[in-house]
Amino acid sequence: MGLEEFKDDMSACCRCSACKYVPLETLKGYDHVDICPSISRFGYRAYSGGGRLGIGMALLNKEMDYSSPGLLEIIYNCQMCGGCDISCKYAMDMEVLDPMNEIRAECIKRNNSHPVLDKIITSLKNGGPMVLEANAKQGEWASELGTKDYTKQSVQVIYHAGCRTRHDKARWPIAQQTIKLMQKANIDVGIAMDEPCCGGRAYQMGYQTEAIEKAKRNMEIFNKSSAKTLVTGCAECYFAFKVLYDKFGIKGDFEILHTSEFFARLIQQGKLKPGKKVNMTVTYHDPCHLGRQGEPYIHWKGHRVPGQLIVFDPPKEFRRGMNGVYEPPRNLLQSIPGLKMVEMDRHKEFAWCCGAGGGVSETNPEYALWTATKRIEEAASTKTEAIVTGCPGCENLFEAAIRKNESRLKVYDIVEILARAIL
Repeated sequence: MGLEEFKDDMSACCRCSACKYVPLETLKGYDHVDICPSISRFGYRAYSGGGRLGIGMALLNKEMDYSSPGLLEIIYNCQMCGGCDISCKYAMDMEVLDPMNEIRAECIKRNNSHPVLDKIITSLKNGGPMVLEANAKQGEWASELGTKDYTKQSVQVIYHAGCRTRHDKARWPIAQQTIKLMQKANIDVGIAMDEPCCGGRAYQMGYQTEAIEKAKRNMEIFNKSSAKTLVTGCAECYFAFKVLYDKFGIKGDFEILHTSEFFARLIQQGKLKPGKKVNMTVTYHDPCHLGRQGEPYIHWKGHRVPGQLIVFDPPKEFRRGMNGVYEPPRNLLQSIPGLKMVEMDRHKEFAWCCGAGGGVSETNPEYALWTATKRIEEAASTKTEAIVTGCPGCENLFEAAIRKNESRLKVYDIVEILARAIL
């Protein structure tokens, strides 16, 4: 792809500001109306989805250069959460997030990259994790579980922990409980003691070549195994394996499931039975890469018919965020005795971002924390005890925001709640 491919989409922007807010029909009141953290935080139109499309047109028309002062400031102060894209598509047939990805990719090609992100990509190229502060060694989290290694032994299911989990000791219990729950259900599961990074975060940051190369190497490893199902508890890894790998044309026939989908299925099949009461009232946060960006990729080849109306030949089906992973985590929580769930105002495809995506947690941690704080405040307004989610990036930032703001809210991964009811 390339930015030129999205010229029609960018020129179709009518500056209606739909990319800044949740659709009118979804409003619950005066609060929680914003969808885009970037425009909400910085206030200038350039930081909105529509503003960035305008920048894309200026770059194509050579009215602006990729070395222009302030360009990196604007394009990298964005979590790439896709909120602008989905709100726009509520009424329009155009791509917003894809051109933004291409602007970043073109910056990388022209060696106009962010130095902090360059450091992360160097780690990826050297076979390391895409996290700056790794406090644990590869595979150490599973050293006492007696789990098979799918690179050496035959297994039915691959469990992929992800960089944020396996290199952060605070997240180890979640991965360990995941394996124990699978073992309790007699699942033939395996891990890789030398687990590879999915490469998804590289794509978000604009390093598309590195992301595709990593994806190809990973699929070579997966295809050599006997497994046909891959399960992960990281929303960003899920998005990479299910959506990006399909977009790159290398996913094959692998079934990709998030832990919430996998365990909800086992509960429905009667292979796991939550029997212990968990007397708690919680709200559920939809991770961006599991929710609106987690729906299946839709392949399409065609062109836009010239004219004032937006018409495609053949007709184009758009990913509007509605088919993300929404019901499995909610069904799982509702299956737990004693647990009550209350929705936040912004949920499912219009959920507010946690702040961790797009490299923002590394390039502008203050802004990332501000974004997480806004979500914590929304969660607290539901009068619940805890916020539950299914992404280590979300959990890390939520916990940081709670500490800073001295909130009494608790943060749990959905696996931790299920483990309380079973193990």
